[in-house]
Amino acid sequence: MIAHLRGKLLSKHPNQAVVEAAGVGYEVNISVPTFSGLPAVGAEVSLFIHTHVREDALALFGFLRPEDKQLFEKLLSVSGIGPKLAITILSGMETDTMVASIKGNNVAALTRIPGIGKKTAERMVLELRDKLDKFGVLPEAAIAATPVEEDVISALVNLGYQRTVVEKALSRVARTADESFDSLFRKSLAALAK
Repeated sequence: MIAHLRGKLLSKHPNQAVVEAAGVGYEVNISVPTFSGLPAVGAEVSLFIHTHVREDALALFGFLRPEDKQLFEKLLSVSGIGPKLAITILSGMETDTMVASIKGNNVAALTRIPGIGKKTAERMVLELRDKLDKFGVLPEAAIAATPVEEDVISALVNLGYQRTVVEKALSRVARTADESFDSLFRKSLAALAK
């Protein structure tokens, strides 16, 4: 099985990259965070690979960080989650935030990932909650958002910002306990502009 791939990046798209190693071009399925971390086309790249074998196909799934590959493989162990859905899940939420959501039984956060319904989110929590001990997690307080913060995040995502970028900007904003939506929205927008 192919476990690691290093070579020249021939092409990259949000869900796929082609890496040439020893004269062979390998088509690798990737998540959006992996795509964002890839170097320019023509540069050398190194990916951790999960080789998925079926009767009718052989597919490679690539990750820049070993923890992302491990989480992908844990997701595959959940009934009803195949490799395509697992890569979509990894594209929908940062690894650390997802691990914290699963460990904290935060089904609501998981259902915000495209393609994940309530039942799948509940299965993820039930089947993975005790299997993610070796993953580093953010403190629960760092990912728990108030209803106003959630509204601000939602509004900024609807304006085209990536959720992870918005959450980081929001974490840098000084705010009071009873901050209004308008005030927090303006502060977050200003933080994003910096």
